[in-house]
Amino acid sequence: MSDHFTPNSSGMLTHGQVWGAIDALALRHDMTPSALAKKAGLDATTFNKSKRRSPDGRLRWPSTESIAKVLDATGATIDQFLGMVSQTSPPGRVTIPLIGMAQAGTGGYFTDGGYPVGGGWDEVNFPNLADDHSYALEISGESMMPVYRDGDTIIVSPGAALRRGDRVVVKTIEGEVMAKELKRRTARTVELRSLNPEHEDRVLPNEQVSWIARIVWSSQ
Repeated sequence: MSDHFTPNSSGMLTHGQVWGAIDALALRHDMTPSALAKKAGLDATTFNKSKRRSPDGRLRWPSTESIAKVLDATGATIDQFLGMVSQTSPPGRVTIPLIGMAQAGTGGYFTDGGYPVGGGWDEVNFPNLADDHSYALEISGESMMPVYRDGDTIIVSPGAALRRGDRVVVKTIEGEVMAKELKRRTARTVELRSLNPEHEDRVLPNEQVSWIARIVWSSQ
């Protein structure tokens, strides 16, 4: 038996689909492929784009051992992984808005639900996401260190479901924009944990929150 994840005789599995499923699994857990490899106890470069082809252009496939370690580290089942393989189309890229944190705090860039509107912003290319309203935010300042540093880019998905422990971007009615961890959300308040230990946690009444959206990826 081969020790690498390879296509079956019918040719239904493609190189792009298998690697795309690894990328999708990393994205589901708010990690880069490099961070996913490290979480699984693998070398950080195991899933790098450069490792997916040999220098002479031949396709390289992830080993079954590396996939098993990733599934164990994330708690995903083989059926879930195979489902991602079957749903992954050849890698595509879309252009999404890139908005600075200062811009995000001003009017005219978002609907009341946190969806980007208008134009005049920069744009970046990013792997296609299920949420057509996803956009990129460029971090400024040091208030979110050590998780996010000045110049980092985060991808925000206003359509993604929110869960306790998710990293989120919150905009207040006053125009303050912050990246925090969602501790708890009740009918009256939103409780947020600061990513920087030097900053206090926040509890905001719901009426003071303009919108809240999940961070699905970061450039670190």
